Amino acid sequence: MKYKHLAVALLFIFVQGCANTSGSSANLENIVIAEPMTVNYKSEIALARLTEVIHRAEISDVQKAQLYYDRGVIYDSVGLRSLARLDFNRALRLKPDLIEAYNFIGIHFTQLQEFNQAYEQFDSAIELSPEHEYAFLNRGIALYYGGRPQLAADDFSTFLSKQENDPYRLLWLYLAEKEVDGDSAKTNLKARSLKVQSNVWAKQVIALYLDELSLDQFVTNLTQGIGSNKDLTDRLCEAYFYLGKFYQANGDNRVAANYFKLALSTNVYEFVEHRYAKLELDLMRDSLSTNAR
Repeated sequence: MKYKHLAVALLFIFVQGCANTSGSSANLENIVIAEPMTVNYKSEIALARLTEVIHRAEISDVQKAQLYYDRGVIYDSVGLRSLARLDFNRALRLKPDLIEAYNFIGIHFTQLQEFNQAYEQFDSAIELSPEHEYAFLNRGIALYYGGRPQLAADDFSTFLSKQENDPYRLLWLYLAEKEVDGDSAKTNLKARSLKVQSNVWAKQVIALYLDELSLDQFVTNLTQGIGSNKDLTDRLCEAYFYLGKFYQANGDNRVAANYFKLALSTNVYEFVEHRYAKLELDLMRDSLSTNAR
């Protein structure tokens, strides 16, 4: 489809401009990206039906808790985080051992930079289910953004041990380890990447971080295997976030911020990369505000 090739061509120009213009931010007016995801009508219908059942049906507290949780998940998937959080809390009041609700609330606290409260939520999820692997991922992310990279790396290591060929698990562990020891982190990433199949797209992010793939090649390969706008939007959400982290690591926060904004523009609310692109921007603004004082 033509829009895909145009998006890549213009993104290529964007990246080249970033690489060749010292200290300048990208001109976003020259960028064409995939059409942002819109709310699926099925989600709207599901929200209406769940709301009707919650308020009209005669059901047990346990059943109502599950319905609140299910509605919260849909609210979260369309970006209505405050409404989602209200439903998750309602679900926990009715069913205090609803593990996934703790996990979601912890994620939301992380996004709000309420890190201690986030740790408590993830701790609760892990206490209830020590094998709940995504609680380790999400607690690791909270620890990473909360300035505790070694503890974050410990949680990411636990998460990675559950599926050692998952490139995204490798990448988050690398990001944490890099804050502790950059050289060691890169060595570890290279060794671990051997378990990731070469046909998995995200391995190209790893190759970029290991300086085994040029920025030009990375951008050129972005649409390989893409068959729909949704596929493209999903991939761009991930790519923009990791490009933001790439530029951030190289000290160019202005370009990094533009990439985080591009990740947000995809509206892929469920993706980890979308959730934390906003937090990255918030932290950048906080840092600028602090330095300006």
